[in-house]
Amino acid sequence: MVLFVQNYKPVCKLLLFFSIVLLLFSCNVVKRVKADEHLITKNTILEDGKVNKEERINNIIIQKTNLGMDGFFGFPLRLHVYNLARPNIDSIINANILSDSTKVKRKIGLLSKKQFDRYIQSKRNFNSWLKRTGEAPRILDESKTKKTVNYLRNYYNSRGWLKNEVEYTIERDSNKRAKVTYKVTKNQPFILDSIKPFISSPAIDSLYSRFSKKSLLKKGEQYDVANYENERERITNYLRNNGFYYFGQEYISFITDTIGTNSKVNTELIIANRSIRGEDSTTTVPFKTYKIKEINIFTDNNFENQFKAISDTTIFKDYNLYSKEKLKFRPKALTDAVFINKGDKYSDLARSRTSRYLNDLQMFRYPRIIYQENEADTTLTANIFLEPRKKYQLSFDLDVSQSNIQKVGFSFGTGLKIRNVFRGAETLELSGIAAIGASEDGADTEDTFFDINEFGGNIRLTIPRLFTPFKTDSIIPKYMSPSTAINISTTSQQNIGLDKQTLSGLLSYNWFPSKAVTNTLEFFNVQFVKNLNTSNYFGVYSNSFRRLDNIARDIGYIDSDESLENPSNSFGPADTFINDVLSGNTSLTSGDDDFIAVNNIDERKQRLTENNLIFSTSFDYKKDKRTNIFDNDFSIFKWRVELAGNFLSTLSEALGSTENENGNYEVFGVAFSQYFKTEIDYVKYFDLGRNNVFAFRSYAGIAIPYGNSNSIPFAESFFAGGPNDNRAWTAYNLGPGSSNTTNEFNEANFKIHLSAEQRFGLFGDLRGALFVDAGNIWNVLDNVEEDAATFTNVDSLKDIAVGSGFGLRYDFNFFVLRFDIGFKTYDPSQNEGERWFKDYNFRNAVYNIGINYPF
Repeated sequence: MVLFVQNYKPVCKLLLFFSIVLLLFSCNVVKRVKADEHLITKNTILEDGKVNKEERINNIIIQKTNLGMDGFFGFPLRLHVYNLARPNIDSIINANILSDSTKVKRKIGLLSKKQFDRYIQSKRNFNSWLKRTGEAPRILDESKTKKTVNYLRNYYNSRGWLKNEVEYTIERDSNKRAKVTYKVTKNQPFILDSIKPFISSPAIDSLYSRFSKKSLLKKGEQYDVANYENERERITNYLRNNGFYYFGQEYISFITDTIGTNSKVNTELIIANRSIRGEDSTTTVPFKTYKIKEINIFTDNNFENQFKAISDTTIFKDYNLYSKEKLKFRPKALTDAVFINKGDKYSDLARSRTSRYLNDLQMFRYPRIIYQENEADTTLTANIFLEPRKKYQLSFDLDVSQSNIQKVGFSFGTGLKIRNVFRGAETLELSGIAAIGASEDGADTEDTFFDINEFGGNIRLTIPRLFTPFKTDSIIPKYMSPSTAINISTTSQQNIGLDKQTLSGLLSYNWFPSKAVTNTLEFFNVQFVKNLNTSNYFGVYSNSFRRLDNIARDIGYIDSDESLENPSNSFGPADTFINDVLSGNTSLTSGDDDFIAVNNIDERKQRLTENNLIFSTSFDYKKDKRTNIFDNDFSIFKWRVELAGNFLSTLSEALGSTENENGNYEVFGVAFSQYFKTEIDYVKYFDLGRNNVFAFRSYAGIAIPYGNSNSIPFAESFFAGGPNDNRAWTAYNLGPGSSNTTNEFNEANFKIHLSAEQRFGLFGDLRGALFVDAGNIWNVLDNVEEDAATFTNVDSLKDIAVGSGFGLRYDFNFFVLRFDIGFKTYDPSQNEGERWFKDYNFRNAVYNIGINYPF
């Protein structure tokens, strides 16, 4: 019992602190409410006797409570800020300062007249700031309550409860507070019965049997006004995609009859003729369908040549291409982006797809499509106006940075974008980076100050179609905006960790089956990583070296004043010690904890210093239901699957290649990686209204080595902790499992992560958040044998670490600046019985600064 109280002592203190604060503030909540007024503290909607908390229904209430009154802890922060302001600030200043001439003279003599005036004005300004930042108390207004009753009646009417009853009660108390309850009795709903069409235009009437099959108004379903609006939109879209160029929603109306129908609704669908307004009169004519007679593409319609005559005309597959200068695009590159075809009926869908595809090319500014009616033969001419962007675009980037590796670093990047490089609307991007830096210990040597450098280059070609030897239109039609990316890059780093050179190549395909879905197929992704300075391993992973040093001293391998590092900064003695331990040339045996520790250090060293060759194929699926940046009620689902090494393994077996001493095939002297990797990521937002959002994230990933590998390359491993992960731990500092490792970079091949975050408004653009993060990483089905770091069965889930905390966010519109404080709530690396709230305090908290939300 004592242990329980010890573990929860920090939490009790925190709860006590919040309780005192809430008590103090709650006494002050009606400070600015007059004696004959009442502050609204709660609104409740009772629907058939049950509380209804749906946001869309509660938003009907006109008179809301103060922001935060019905939120987390019921704490209206902005109201309290407003209450700090003095309503009679001028009277107070006059009474306390200006009325005392002696005090005024003394202050002027001390400050000067100008500074004294500023002092007085600052008090007024601060008082005004409190009022602007805060929120005035929401005072009960019964007239608004009555309006809300009418709005609720209208809402339930629109949903089919045409005989609903709504009444309200107000509960006032002696402390100037009031609670309003709205009681809704829905009664029997009305049901759709008959639907009769009255269509004036014969051309539309002849199609009724087709478009009525998918009607949203179905006999036997409950009446709902929203279904009528959606049906009007559906019919309009159908007709405008079937040639009716001039048709609009205003020509569709519904007349409903509920008199004497025994709670049934009879509907008349009316589609009127087209109205044509003249100068003095309006005529009515039947709607008719329009076909596309001609498609004209004006390829260089910019401001500079607006008065020039057309000098180049090309006809390609029923398309007319006009240029005022020489045509700079291959005709097919432009016509492939056009979904409007000669002889087809007019279609809104073809128009929107054309506009989208032309924008996706990133070759033109604001493509315009204008239709011109040919009255003589009821046809349309489609005119497409294109304004080309500049062919060449040069960019520069300069960055100054500091990290735990370097005191100061400077990087310079440059990029050149070349549009329409092969006249097929392709984009070629050339970029390079050069960086120099001063390491933390660089000043302690005779080397130059800037002893860190990195150089790299990248070439990327984007083709606005699938670059394949066979046709794919039947599988991935062009309306999905398919594209191909070919990328080659290389980097070289020195005096950064182990130093390394990387070379990578990529061929990927990208397409959009719908507005919400994105698919990416990396047909092949080749990465080669060569470590240049493996002898410096223990210089980078110093914790591992100190562990070896301590073990060597403990068993008498070296004297207490000696080290496994020789004076020339070489770690050769450490490697010798490892070999002696694993060869049985020391007092350690295979069952000793220190022997196991040395073996684990050696295994990790071999894995992190080996060169990597990864030849992989992957597929990414993403479904993003967010409609715009203001949408806070959506979900995002991501799934990735990757296979590496299968092609090289099959090729090596077919060619009869020999295996190395470890039983692995090699390509160019490097054992290639072979593994299966998959990741699933799901994010869900719930909009609770009034700047309150509940966000949830779940993630799982696993990478399983097989065949030519018994471990996963470091670059493909998973890590835990950091500002976008479990915020109670720093990046790479959590896990694996329950191991209490001191490695600088903890990684593994299996990961689970969960996050929940309640976001709420404070005042202005400042937001608050409370969060809980849970997850960990483990090793599974690889060559790591440490029990604490390995996921063996469901019992390993007890090693899921839990962090919790709070944060602030400031919205700058174009980005969000985030500050989070994470506390270790459940730490699996501690002894059992001491894992909950062991270091739950500000001293052991992790402080995170990030840009935008963590998920």
